[in-house]
Amino acid sequence: MELELKNMEFKAGDKLKIKGLILHDADRFQIDLGYDEEDLALHFNPRFNDELDGTVFVCNSKAAGCWGEEKREINNTLQKGAEVKIMVSFSGDMFEVELPDDQEVHFPNREDVDIIKYLRIRGDFKLTSFKIC
Repeated sequence: MELELKNMEFKAGDKLKIKGLILHDADRFQIDLGYDEEDLALHFNPRFNDELDGTVFVCNSKAAGCWGEEKREINNTLQKGAEVKIMVSFSGDMFEVELPDDQEVHFPNREDVDIIKYLRIRGDFKLTSFKIC
């Protein structure tokens, strides 16, 4: 499944609420926020079968099609087959991803983006709802 939105307006102070089901046989899914698919301020990528770390969160940014340095967190508590609510907050200089069990992942706004115009959610995740508030 894939959701792709262009020409949206997500700015500092806004929150993105995502609800869905992680597929039972999930390998990975991703939430991308940026200007377009070649310029991403946040690439949030939970992986369940990572070669290096097993179950891990990977965050990154992409500028002009070139990936930055990955930030990896091996405390991925998301479970295959689970219904989850994920909230992404944008403070201007930082993204905060709130996950179940009070887990949080923080990632800096490396590209100094003011307004997010692009959203993509894809991978082994069945989206049931999303809301920008």
